Amino acid sequence: MARELSDDEVRRSRVAAQLLHRPGRGPAVADLVGRLVAVQAQDIGAAPLALRVRSRGLTAADVAAAREDRSIVRAWGPRGTLHLVATNDLPWLGPLFGPQWINHSLRRLAQEGVMGTTAELVRVTDRALAGQGPLTKAQLGERLAKLGRPAKGQGIVHLAALAAAHGKVVLGPDRAGKPTYVLAADWLPSQPPPDNDRGRALAELARRYLRAHAPAGPEDLAAWSGLGLGDARAAWATVGSELTEVRHRDRPLWRARRGGPRPADVPVSLLPAFDEYLLGWRDRGLIVADAHARTVLPGGGILRPAVLAHGRVVGTWRVIRRPGADAVAANLFKESDGIDGEALRAEADDVARFAG
Repeated sequence: MARELSDDEVRRSRVAAQLLHRPGRGPAVADLVGRLVAVQAQDIGAAPLALRVRSRGLTAADVAAAREDRSIVRAWGPRGTLHLVATNDLPWLGPLFGPQWINHSLRRLAQEGVMGTTAELVRVTDRALAGQGPLTKAQLGERLAKLGRPAKGQGIVHLAALAAAHGKVVLGPDRAGKPTYVLAADWLPSQPPPDNDRGRALAELARRYLRAHAPAGPEDLAAWSGLGLGDARAAWATVGSELTEVRHRDRPLWRARRGGPRPADVPVSLLPAFDEYLLGWRDRGLIVADAHARTVLPGGGILRPAVLAHGRVVGTWRVIRRPGADAVAANLFKESDGIDGEALRAEADDVARFAG
């Protein structure tokens, strides 16, 4: 009979799977990103902080350098949103998630008045970027206009996204705080071709997702990835012999039969906006109390930075910009009276250290 896990055991297991206990000094940036499968990067300022809270000694400059040396790349991924991805994973992750946003981008392009077949739109974006190196949105718009396919604003972004869905485009390093777009073939010339074996990609996704999220179930994978539940269950089935079943609140969950991290307890963590620990499962009830859900997730696609204590959200936080020295301001919930003040101050200091 499957072992029954308590709420606390599930939280501590997931904290360890998410590396929030910061084992050792921590791997290289690309290895850390790959260990998490993908790191939400719609808010590009928040994504490096998600790596900070899972490592020791890493700096924002290290993350920027990894993007410059092309060991990680910003690309459309799970749920059709932008993520940091290890470049070595792009050949199988790209084809797996690309179809998620094709119809969405075509719909948005029509709304923006950018018309044409998919093949035509991908081809003109390819021509606009070919040999140009990373271009900002404005620069890409100028190139598109010269090729007779004018686009503005989100029309430019969705042309890039449509080409990305076909394996043609990734995002380059930011320039003056602005995202850039570049042909994958130009930016990653030694990259192997896309791996279109969907069955193999789903199996790899299940293994890697569980390594970063166990214990979990296929419903959790579907929620995190944006894939259909049928795909998630198929992925689960392919790796079933590698898993062991546990139960939580009468729901079956799974974890790796061997090699998983030991459960861990972390007194305090400062999670950035859109952190993977808050995005990784179908239900956030174990992490965020119902009374505070609207504070952390106020709607409109917002997911605020969160103060985490022993695996549960006990407040929110933000950086206050000040000349010479920024400061971290935490807004703690009433139930957080027992929070470790020294650990919270140490986390705030580490945010400053990370930013340099």
